[in-house]
Amino acid sequence: MKGLMYQLKSVRKDKFCIMSFLLPIIVAVALHFVGSIDLSSLGEFHFGVTEQGTNDEVTTWLERYGTVTVYPEQEELVAAINESSTNLIGVETDGDSIQTILSGDELEMFRQTANTLPALYAQREMAKQARVQVLERQDMMSGYQNIFIAITLIVAMFMGCTFNAMNIISEKEDGVALINEILPMTDWQYMIQKIFVGFVFGCLSAILTAVICFRLSFTGAVVMLALIVLSAFVSALIGLFVGKLSDGMMVGVVYIKIVMIVFMAVPILNYLIGAGNKVLSYICYLIPSSATFEGIMDLANGTASTVIKDIVILTLHCVLCFLLYLIVSKRQKKHI
Repeated sequence: MKGLMYQLKSVRKDKFCIMSFLLPIIVAVALHFVGSIDLSSLGEFHFGVTEQGTNDEVTTWLERYGTVTVYPEQEELVAAINESSTNLIGVETDGDSIQTILSGDELEMFRQTANTLPALYAQREMAKQARVQVLERQDMMSGYQNIFIAITLIVAMFMGCTFNAMNIISEKEDGVALINEILPMTDWQYMIQKIFVGFVFGCLSAILTAVICFRLSFTGAVVMLALIVLSAFVSALIGLFVGKLSDGMMVGVVYIKIVMIVFMAVPILNYLIGAGNKVLSYICYLIPSSATFEGIMDLANGTASTVIKDIVILTLHCVLCFLLYLIVSKRQKKHI
């Protein structure tokens, strides 16, 4: 118990640990408010015309599909089109038809629109007779927001790895590790003492992040809690390995950054590519965060098709990491 109290007191001195705990919560609050902002204007079409190059009929027709900006000179229109931060489509009359002007760096959606616009204008009289059905515009950020939330939760669960690794490295530099080696503690007691704070605070940070970002049913909340607990436990155990392998603070920071990048990059790769490549998907499951990410995305999308499989994979990671740590600790003691 005294060892656990000592670990809790050390949290206040560890700025890195405090930042790791608070950052996911702050990001979750930001994502929550961003989700309530209407970003549909980012997908609107913007047309640029000149007073000499078009007439009122073309301008009125273009206003049905987006915003129209009238430039006094052709040079100003070309400069606005070439501005890399915009997707402005230039329009000018060409006899009874129109032609579009692009810079070439527009998004694919705007290039396709510009290519289709002259034909659409030519058939405008026929289009008036067609029956129009207005469809609800899909939220451009909805899919990406779930990915951001899942990654934020993974970072929150990673907090245990950060704290445990930095705690062990600090004890090495302060000489406390030498004292721990002669104390009458079993490997089990030492492991519990070292992972307790990182595990608990990692779970707490992830739970607060999930509460802010999700509105889950009771069953969904239980499944999310299982994912959080298992992921935080694996993360805390990995922190022990990082702490043991690191010879100094700077080396430890590098190892932590490498592990964090792997924890974040592999799940996204699995999500974007692994769905069509089963071999790659199975390889990605060797990284525990892949199962966590998949489970969170399923819950965010309102399904639970793979959650049980993800929980089983995370449980296997917990058991294997736990046994591997005990084996490594016993071998180190034999060499000592």
